[in-house]
Amino acid sequence: MYIEYVEKGICAPKGFRASGVHVGFRKNKKKRDLALIVSDRICSSAAVYTKNKVRSAPIIVNREHLANGKARAIICNSGNANTCAPNGVQIARDTCKLTADALKINEEDVIVCSTGVIGEPMYIEPFAAGIPKAVKKLAYDGSSAAATAITTTDTAIKEIAVSFVIGNKECFMGGIAKGSGMINPNMATMLCFITTDAAIDSIMLQKALDNDILDTFNQISIDGDTSTNDTVAILANGLAGNPVIRSDGEDYEQFCEALRAVSSKLCKDIAKDGEGATKLMECIVSGAPDEKIARKVAKTVIQSELVKTAMFGEDANWGRILCAVGYADAEFSVTDVDIVISSVGGNVDVCRHSVACVFDEALAKRILGADEIKLLVSLNQGKAGAIAYGCDMTYDYVRINGRYRT
Repeated sequence: MYIEYVEKGICAPKGFRASGVHVGFRKNKKKRDLALIVSDRICSSAAVYTKNKVRSAPIIVNREHLANGKARAIICNSGNANTCAPNGVQIARDTCKLTADALKINEEDVIVCSTGVIGEPMYIEPFAAGIPKAVKKLAYDGSSAAATAITTTDTAIKEIAVSFVIGNKECFMGGIAKGSGMINPNMATMLCFITTDAAIDSIMLQKALDNDILDTFNQISIDGDTSTNDTVAILANGLAGNPVIRSDGEDYEQFCEALRAVSSKLCKDIAKDGEGATKLMECIVSGAPDEKIARKVAKTVIQSELVKTAMFGEDANWGRILCAVGYADAEFSVTDVDIVISSVGGNVDVCRHSVACVFDEALAKRILGADEIKLLVSLNQGKAGAIAYGCDMTYDYVRINGRYRT
């Protein structure tokens, strides 16, 4: 399948408009803090959410609204998570009604999300004043404005779009995401919104998303903390005109491949923009007995604080990598593990057959000096593999989080 990367993010698919405005959730008046995404027609919709037992009020409302697999708009604020806020659920419902009234659609067709500080009081007034502004600013090239409005400690916006073909019809898919800290999704303060003009029913859309997150969003970790607000939502309005995907088959597989291209790129962007991070770190596991074990091993390695600090210090301390492999919560042998450290600076074998091997420390340090590092781990006992996305841990991570609320 040929996938081409294109511009315009969530507005690349036909019939999607977006906007981002400042309404007062953030003290900085130059910072957009309310995003709105709207389809010209009703969409098949699906979502996955955090498995944290403490959940934001919007997640409660979204589960109700998406029970029929349909939606048309997404409204999201940044600066306040609406988690453990007095009357938070009612505020989330009222936000949907305000959005629906302004757009002249049904309030059940609105998805609502929030991100920011947990445990702060939430108020409806910024929504009431800001939603009309967001509606007025809606544009078919508004993806970047919306992507900016959902950020918190992010240092860069995260957006992507691709084109692909289903049933001889050109289709588009776009995504925006936010996430820099409190990132350890287990779904299925990370949010991701995906739009597509491909035609697919809500059952198959949910299936595609459920399967995709296993190897993408659930394989990210910045700091091991699973947010109360994690949500990935996708809207498919069918305006591309392809035959509606209602079952498994070639069209469904092509759709899933496009979804993987969008979500994996956003995962890398989130990991690379980890709070205080200087390096994107990918652990690529091969030779595992099955995919579950491969995923577990890869994520355990990139979550290790000792591995993360070694990457920051450009120290090829491969024993920390093998140690993390060994305590991964899965059943497999560690008697024949190979480890290679790789980047644009080259490749260096640091461990063969689970024992030390002689390597060039200067070369290893040069490799670790790059801003994107790959840790290649082969278990040599099967054919399954997986990737996990993380980052190094720096002094700035502590600085940022030591004063996050104040």
